[in-house]
Amino acid sequence: MKALVYHAPGNKSLDDVAKPAVIAPGDALVRITHTTICGTDLHILKGDVPSCAPGRVLGHEGVGVVEETGAAVASFKAGDHVLISCITSCGRCENCRRGMYSHCASGGWMLGNTIDGTQAEYVRIPHADTSLYPIPPGADEEALVMLSDILPTGFECGVLNGKVAPGSTIAIVGAGPIGLACLLTAQFYSPAAIFMVDVDDKRLAIARRFGATNIVNSAATDAASAISALTDGKGVDTAVEAVGIPATFELCQNLVAAGGVIANIGVHGAKADLHLERLWSHNITITTRLVDTVSTSMLLKTVQSSRLDPAPLITHRFSLGEAMAAYDVFARAAETGALKVIITP
Repeated sequence: MKALVYHAPGNKSLDDVAKPAVIAPGDALVRITHTTICGTDLHILKGDVPSCAPGRVLGHEGVGVVEETGAAVASFKAGDHVLISCITSCGRCENCRRGMYSHCASGGWMLGNTIDGTQAEYVRIPHADTSLYPIPPGADEEALVMLSDILPTGFECGVLNGKVAPGSTIAIVGAGPIGLACLLTAQFYSPAAIFMVDVDDKRLAIARRFGATNIVNSAATDAASAISALTDGKGVDTAVEAVGIPATFELCQNLVAAGGVIANIGVHGAKADLHLERLWSHNITITTRLVDTVSTSMLLKTVQSSRLDPAPLITHRFSLGEAMAAYDVFARAAETGALKVIITP
């Protein structure tokens, strides 16, 4: 089959590889119908994720059709349309019982990291009963790809960890797909103000359409001063870091109010400074998290009921044969206007 393979930092290719097979009784073999590229894939290609070894098929998001199941799979059968979770969970270990599926003893973030992923014609899904979700008939399956990772990530790591509440104020630093997912799901809690910070006016305009109350171009203005002025000098209750570079984490430290929360979402490949000389007395909380996908079922219901529409996050579509072009477009988002690209084998 065809698959997008990581070879070394900066080196990837579309290769012919062996089709995966069911290995364990809990496995399912899924034929991919739609997948996508994540910012984390770009971090892998930069060498920021050493757990991903050369030769790995990339990708951890997608929807598809079950082709075959192991003998222990009870919830799915051949022909079922399924949403693939970016997190694999056994549902039985200590961490899974705590709802911390990202640290499952025999799962976690495996796809496109420690086992072959979804940017391919087929993928093997371990622990299928607890790592796949049934897709209701008539659903927009392209849009549901956004529920594999970015929407639960923005919601769990940004909104829930950031303790967003009715009437609160939020600054989201980074108007990429994850930041926009955080923006969309933050509105479940009716915050008083959502400030979106980025250096790209096109993405900021999209954020305004998606519900941001204020937009700040941090390349053109001092974001901390601008948001301080808009909050009567207090800062924001929740500052969400959705980029993954030292400068944006430092900016969040300048935006957060006393008693507030800095919620980190970004994947960091370099050390970032923590200014405790200034923040030690400010009663702030700093949270980190790898998405657990505990919210996926709830988010599916909000999409089914039309309370959440992830389709506008999709900006480009490619075939699997065009995967290299898809990566180029996604990596040059400032020029191409890309948010999420759909890849269809």
